[in-house]
Amino acid sequence: MKRGLMGLLLAACLAALTVATALPALSSALPALAQNYSFQLTQETVNASWESDGTLTLDYVFVFANGAGASPIDFVDVGLPNDSYDLGKIKADVGGQPLRDIQKSSYVSIGVAVGLGSSAIPAGQSGTVHVSITGLSRVLYPDDKDSNYASAVFSPTWFDSSAVHGRTDLTIIYHLPPGINPDEPRYHSAVAPLPGEPQTALDDQGRVMYTWHTTNASGSQQYTVGASFPARVVPDSAIVRTSALEAFFNSIGETISGFSGCCIPGGFVLFWVVMAAWGSVSASRRKLQYLPPKISIEGHGIKRGLTAVEAAVLMEEPLDKVLTMILFSVIKKGAASVVSQTPLKLQLSPAPPAGLYSYESDFLAAFGGGGDAARKQGLQKTVVNLIKGMQEKMKGFSRKETVDYYKTITEKAWAQVQAAATPEVKGQKFDEVMDWTMLDHDFAGRSRTVLGPGPVFVPLWWGRYNPPIVTGMPSAGHVMPTSAGMPGGMPAGSLPHLPGGDFAASIANGVQNFSSSVVGNLSNFTNSVTNVTNPAPPPSARSYRGGGGGGCACACACAGCACACAGGGR
Repeated sequence: MKRGLMGLLLAACLAALTVATALPALSSALPALAQNYSFQLTQETVNASWESDGTLTLDYVFVFANGAGASPIDFVDVGLPNDSYDLGKIKADVGGQPLRDIQKSSYVSIGVAVGLGSSAIPAGQSGTVHVSITGLSRVLYPDDKDSNYASAVFSPTWFDSSAVHGRTDLTIIYHLPPGINPDEPRYHSAVAPLPGEPQTALDDQGRVMYTWHTTNASGSQQYTVGASFPARVVPDSAIVRTSALEAFFNSIGETISGFSGCCIPGGFVLFWVVMAAWGSVSASRRKLQYLPPKISIEGHGIKRGLTAVEAAVLMEEPLDKVLTMILFSVIKKGAASVVSQTPLKLQLSPAPPAGLYSYESDFLAAFGGGGDAARKQGLQKTVVNLIKGMQEKMKGFSRKETVDYYKTITEKAWAQVQAAATPEVKGQKFDEVMDWTMLDHDFAGRSRTVLGPGPVFVPLWWGRYNPPIVTGMPSAGHVMPTSAGMPGGMPAGSLPHLPGGDFAASIANGVQNFSSSVVGNLSNFTNSVTNVTNPAPPPSARSYRGGGGGGCACACACAGCACACAGGGR
């Protein structure tokens, strides 16, 4: 009996495969519905709001630029996740003028046709079409890695490749249901040209918001994004649960769609190979993103009063640079001096100066004893505590505004050094603002340019960092005073100096030395920090389904799937 059932299933699959492979040839014999259409989708913005009742609200804004000599754009077909929509809950307008002609589409298998009527977009002109759809149900599925989470995957509608051309500025914005803490949801990695990780913020209703944006999208391609969130915030009845048999038939349907070239252009196997490769690249890139997502939640206003080291963390500068900035800081304060640069060995002051920041104390403790493994573990702790402290300080403030503010400080610091009239003043100014100039992504190159080939009088504390270059400097634990004139009242002629390029190179080499002799593999070190401060979300249920152009059916009864089929082009 079981063998007979399996035989019937296989026979049905083979028959379906035969029909599917014949579809492209059959479709080529049919008249092309969009043969006179030629336009550019210059911009597509979709807000996907996952509501507390488990339904989905979609708000599309399409900006079309119709081609010269093309047919007017008189209809826009919008693919939908499934047939649970209500035509009475769909509204549309062109440039603010309401549209009344909204009907079931004959161009896409699941979707609606919006008739533009007298607002049709003529050849050679542009127009904005706005479509709002509320009350879409059966769009949430169980997360296959966590039974306490619901999975929401979505693909915005796309258009027939024979009609649309050029690049599209695509923005997909997720508004997650109310009642979710910022650190609870998990985004699903997207595929290029969309960023692998979305921008995270809170919308004007206090809901967690994920934004994926690219200026290099194609109006005829499917782009899939997703997120998982605690299932407690929606009714359990809103989560679609499929049986094993349904899942089997869905997987067969997806495979057949792949063979037919309709739903997975380029072939099923190639698609998943590319997906796996991109996932690997995305994971590698993510190791260097050590800030937790909730530090990106936008508040209001600028957080002033951060140290240069804290600002470097906010900007997610490489951790070897951050640690080198701390090294320079403790040396400037007389808390330590360098005994050997390669490998890096420090002599700690027996009486550390007062007023050290907590990250400076943690840094010194890491060098206070033990072997290389203990030191590296101590430095990891230093960075983790630094990031957590930054997270607390940034609560309620805007990260973007704050980052822009400290970039301005960096530019002003460079300007002060650049404006110095003499080598003595240039050396003094650079000493005063060096920690801020190190925030520059191109610090090494810019310091060589600004300091120039001429002599630069190095700061007195430099002898505690690079004794072979500067001799006769004070020992660790003794900080010489600095006046408005020359440090310690020393005459300019007696101050040690170096060619500006050499001095700049020695600072840049400090970062490299720290990385090679202390941190080791920077990616591995950063990953060890990221695993604590910004752990990767567990893989969640997600699917990549949907139409290709011309009305391919969506296979959307899948875990976490809420995909939209191909849209119009007519």
